[in-house]
Amino acid sequence: MKSNKTPGFETRMIHAGTQPEPVTGARQTPIFQNTSYVFHDADHAASLFNLQTFGFIYSRLTNPTVAALEERLASLEGGRGATCCASGHAAQILAFFALMGPGDRFIASNRLYGGSITQFGKTFKKFDWHVDFVDVDEPEAVRRALTDRTKAIFVESLANPGGVVSDLEALAAIAQDAGIPLIVDNTMATPYLCRPFEWGADLVVHSTTKFLSGNGTSVGGAVVDSGRFDWSRSGKFPGLAEPEPAYHGLSFYETFGDMAFTMQAHAVGLRDLGATMAPMNAFQTLLGSETLSLRMERHCANAKAVAEFLEAHPQVDWVSCAALPSSPYHALAQKYLPLGAGSVFTFGVKGGYEAGVKVVEACELFSHLANIGDTRSLILHPASTTHRQLTDEQREAAGAGPEVVRLSVGLETLNDLVADLDQALTAASRVAAAAD
Repeated sequence: MKSNKTPGFETRMIHAGTQPEPVTGARQTPIFQNTSYVFHDADHAASLFNLQTFGFIYSRLTNPTVAALEERLASLEGGRGATCCASGHAAQILAFFALMGPGDRFIASNRLYGGSITQFGKTFKKFDWHVDFVDVDEPEAVRRALTDRTKAIFVESLANPGGVVSDLEALAAIAQDAGIPLIVDNTMATPYLCRPFEWGADLVVHSTTKFLSGNGTSVGGAVVDSGRFDWSRSGKFPGLAEPEPAYHGLSFYETFGDMAFTMQAHAVGLRDLGATMAPMNAFQTLLGSETLSLRMERHCANAKAVAEFLEAHPQVDWVSCAALPSSPYHALAQKYLPLGAGSVFTFGVKGGYEAGVKVVEACELFSHLANIGDTRSLILHPASTTHRQLTDEQREAAGAGPEVVRLSVGLETLNDLVADLDQALTAASRVAAAAD
């Protein structure tokens, strides 16, 4: 007799969304490297195109391998449904595509990944979508930024690169009062460390490229819907609550209820934007997700130890890591990330820009590249790379000043990581001394 008890996180990260393949009995989900799917007959085809029957039509919309990953991510986040797509940036566009119209606005934290700041502040203007960047550490500043055209609040649960922890419960209360969704980028924390829906978030986005796959092989993104938001209440979201002309006047919210956003994201978002996840990338991400909890435990343990080493190092000015008691976000991390504060954080090198560049170039074990969440330890100088397109003021606000170095601490032997950083900092000290 089957139990009604919800399986634990580790069980779901291995089993959710997958089962033995019925034709061959293959236990691992196959890579359905396929474009389209045969209809039983004309009526079956019509019902699929009318969204009256669930099934597969064309892999731009749905694919069996991708669908397995979507079900797994929804389960891990505690959501109702998920939509996987080509990248984390594609996930952000997909999330806003369902909510925004020309002239609409949204509020976003000013402490975000540099690429998100550029996407929101520059590229979104081409759609006539507009962002108000706010210091979300100040709830009243968020409230003051609300307008009649504001359609969402967007934050990162754990900000990239500075290790800033968002007060999700407080922000969710503001969003609920305004009748708009709170969208949380949970990439850095993953659902193992942080569960935004449990604190009132409505949508969660991921770059699955990072910790969810964990192997540095596969670019992807996902939008997970809590299924709890009433899209019809305020009249602000016609794309979800009003008749959709392309589907004979169907209303997604009236027809699909708590699956409205997920159905719209597939039937309209993926159909028209075409930002589809490749089946191979979904397969690689499914494999990676099977070890998520184990990897995150080691990531967090290594990162905390490295942060403690750096905090005591004479060549380091400061360390921004929420795992440290010295962090102003330590209390929030204990509340929202009780299993660990992630493995990505920043520190400031004495000697400024040139010293920061030297640390990155002198590392031998840490790989110098623009990614996070790999099993390998990674290092970057944001001011010269990911945040290069921003103004000096934007870089400072985002925690990416000239002296800042970002680490994504991997799974290697801790002593080897410490030794590599120590020798790199020694090399940087010579640069700083020469500058003086």
